[in-house]
Amino acid sequence: MSNQVEASIYDYPKYYDLLFGSDVAAEFRFLKACFAKHAGCEVKRIFEPACGTGRLLIKLGRTGYEVSGNDLNPKAVDFCNERLRRYDLPETVVVGDMSNFKVKKKFNAAFNMINSFRHLATEKQAVGHFECMANGMTKGGLYVLGIHLEPTACPAMQEESWSARRGNLVVNSYMWSKGIDRKTRLEHLGLHVDVFTPTKRMRIVDHMEYRTYNQSQFMSLLKKVPKLEIAETYDFSYDIRNPHVVSGTTEDVVYILRKK
Repeated sequence: MSNQVEASIYDYPKYYDLLFGSDVAAEFRFLKACFAKHAGCEVKRIFEPACGTGRLLIKLGRTGYEVSGNDLNPKAVDFCNERLRRYDLPETVVVGDMSNFKVKKKFNAAFNMINSFRHLATEKQAVGHFECMANGMTKGGLYVLGIHLEPTACPAMQEESWSARRGNLVVNSYMWSKGIDRKTRLEHLGLHVDVFTPTKRMRIVDHMEYRTYNQSQFMSLLKKVPKLEIAETYDFSYDIRNPHVVSGTTEDVVYILRKK
């Protein structure tokens, strides 16, 4: 049997986690290398804004870091806390807005690896996010932020697809750009997620909006939060040995932001 539902992929944390979990090992190694190379303090406490299912938080927590996070989606938060509990870790993820929050204890490092930052639809929200991160971080702390930039010297990528499998569960996705509203700088994206098991097929039909940034726009935004500086930039190959110089053709970039 098969069916189609119009829903947010974030309401299906099991499928979301499988689909976007393939890079966990590389991201984990990269984060630890960043902490060692770029942090101006010892990294013990780690925070993830818009943490979703917390696949990296769990791995970091299991290796001895004190981890916490927030997310707007209650289903994702419950999923993450359940996994933390399963590994005898404190349930430290809360429902919260990544552009307006406070933390009980300052963190030494933070990360947002796959574009969730671009869900913030306005300049005010983006500035609020960076201010919250800076206020919650210790001096010398790091914020590792991965985003897609809009290139200025070549056409932007118009579509992406991913596929993942765990046992008898297969999840395929296809995302495409429906166009950009230049007045609001919002890119409208379509997303189809096909879920297969031995007994069913389901398609999740989703629509997302991401704020667009080119390099100049991102730098202009960052200047509004002077407590943060760029320590280095990398691409999505996560190779700590090879920093990436952002140019007009750059789309995937990881900014290593440090608290002054």
